[in-house]
Parts: sequence; C-alpha cells; structure tokens
Amino acid sequence: MEAVNADQTGGMPWPDWPQDLVIELVRARKIVEVYDQHALSELNQYNSEGLAYWQLVRLAVTEALGHARYADDVDAFLRPKSPAIGADALHLWVWEPAAPLWAAEAHQDAVLAAARVVNRRLQLKLGRHDIGEVDLCMQSFDPKPPTEGKPRLRFDGDRDTPTWRARQDGAKYLSAGAFLGIRNLAAHEEQVTWGQQEALEYMATFSVVARWIEECTVETAT
Repeated sequence: MEAVNADQTGGMPWPDWPQDLVIELVRARKIVEVYDQHALSELNQYNSEGLAYWQLVRLAVTEALGHARYADDVDAFLRPKSPAIGADALHLWVWEPAAPLWAAEAHQDAVLAAARVVNRRLQLKLGRHDIGEVDLCMQSFDPKPPTEGKPRLRFDGDRDTPTWRARQDGAKYLSAGAFLGIRNLAAHEEQVTWGQQEALEYMATFSVVARWIEECTVETAT
C-alpha cells in the first residue's frame, strides 16, 4: 500500500476541498463571531490543504452549531431570574370574577369583569351610585377636603407632606386612567387584540387600584 506523506503543517494531505465543509465553515464563522471574534483563529496555523485543518473545521462547525442550537437555553440560564406574577395572587376583587372567564380564554371579558367589580366595591365603600367610575375615582382620591355627598378616600400618613399628596394624586389619576384606558376599551370594543400577557397586566393594574381602595379610609364632610 502506498504511504501517505504528511504535509508541512503536520496534517495529512487532502485530495480536494470538501465543499460541504467549506460551506459549513462560512456558516460557522458567522455564528462563532457573535460569541468570540477570535474563536477560529487557530485555523490560521494550518494549511487549508491539510487534513488537520479540516479536522479543526469539523470541530469548529460542531461547536458553532451547538452554540446556535442552544443559544436560547444558554441565555435563559445566564439571564437574571425574573419574578412571575400569578393571576391567582391578584386582589380578590379582580381575580375571583375574572377566573372563570380567564379559564375559557376570554381575556377581554375577564378584564371587564374585574373592572366592574372594582367599580362596584368603590361605589359601596363610598355609598355613591350617582356618577360614573371615572368621575368617582377623580373625586374619591382628590386631596381636597370632602364636601356634602362627596366623601374622600384617604391614605394613612402625614397629610402635610408632598409624599402624601403625591400618593393621593397618583391614585386619583391611575384609577381614573385604568377605567378610561382599559375598562372602556374592554366594554365598547367588540374584540380587542390583547394577548394573555397584556390582559394580565391590565388586571394587575386594577389589582393595584383595588388594594388602594381597600387600604384607604373614608373621610366625610363634618
């Protein structure tokens, strides 16, 4: 049998460039450069006609394709863990009316049901059924003193501080905005394009409003 001589680089001679590996090498370079621009520099030590070169190519291609195939898994492993919001951990006024509709994947109806219950709870707490939910929110959390027939909701704390007033104003506008921007859309649009995540975020907004309503005390005119 005829002996095969090693080339000058120590690799075995290759009869011709393997086209499939050449194509895969181009692909591998594109992938590897995303992770490390110098990862394939070792190939420069070898003559492209030598067997050792193509053995390294095979290894580089395998590693590159492995990077690409499992990139999402690696990124997920390295990414800081994010908290998960459980729908069943939302305020009871929100989740209880929404749960059966959510289970039926009627996300729009679930959000609307939650909004209606929050509004009803606000009405009951203040004893007011004479105005719409947006006006009721604007009046309820208003930092101004209550007047006859217009009680207010009040957070605990020093009312002489900017922080207390900011909290009242924040609740006033956020609660009104939730009904304007979320509840009205759910009620008046035949079908919205909310995905599960978006609908969950809207319910979480009403959960915040519900907690504020429950937390606050009612102040009436004296």
